[in-house]
Amino acid sequence: MKCLSIDLDGTLLNSEQEISNENVETLNELQQQGHCVILNTGRAYADVIKLKAVQNMEVPIFCINGSNLYSSKRELLYEATLSISVYKEIFSILKELGVGILVYTNYGGFPSTLPPLHGKSRDELDVLFHEFNYDEILMKENLKIYKLIALTHFDQLDKVEAVKTALVDKFDISLASSFPNNVEITSSEAHKGKALLRYQKMMNISFDEIIAFGDGGNDLTQFEVANTSIAMGNAPLHVQQKADIITKTNDENGFAYAVRHLLKLTSPEEEPTVSKETAFTFSLE
Repeated sequence: MKCLSIDLDGTLLNSEQEISNENVETLNELQQQGHCVILNTGRAYADVIKLKAVQNMEVPIFCINGSNLYSSKRELLYEATLSISVYKEIFSILKELGVGILVYTNYGGFPSTLPPLHGKSRDELDVLFHEFNYDEILMKENLKIYKLIALTHFDQLDKVEAVKTALVDKFDISLASSFPNNVEITSSEAHKGKALLRYQKMMNISFDEIIAFGDGGNDLTQFEVANTSIAMGNAPLHVQQKADIITKTNDENGFAYAVRHLLKLTSPEEEPTVSKETAFTFSLE
């Protein structure tokens, strides 16, 4: 049985934040053939199951970069958290660096999760982070902290490196970036690659092959454990350079194209014309 571990934003989802009919059909064919399809995302569970196409799927869902693992029956199998003391220390550092802060918890995301912020203006984001009372989070009973996201404006990307420098090797954490302007901070036990290995052990199964699809820095850990890694055509160059295969973009049904035409796991539909400007290559690394 092959395992196909698939990122959502920028990979399976197009720019309209939807899973295209072609991608849905491909997912269904893979499951009918007996392959294991896993959604492996940085999104919180609530943001995943809002997607209409996902509501009709019966697949395992790994959320918050492997912090929460859900079975195909929507049962929580595993969770990795940051201790409250570590959270407080990291929060203080991020606050001093002047970045926006998102906190993912068992009560939801504060002051928001990432997807609802797409499209908001600079001023709207500044107001959101400035006015939110983060002290309210610590007042909640049985609080669990899954992830922090340090968020900057795109003209302040130097702060991304400042955050990484301030945190690396100082805490027992994992650092990744799903977009160039953020740093995602989770427990060291939580990243997409560890989630795949953990799931096999928990379910007492061993995949014949792991095929990972992604477009962001937080997908590199699943590339590392995969037998075959596939980067989207819209992925940054440093992500493409770590992949075995580069497919079309997320707005060109790159997932379905890779499955049908590059991996040949399902019957290809009519072969599209590939322009000279579009390259689908195997990495030399």
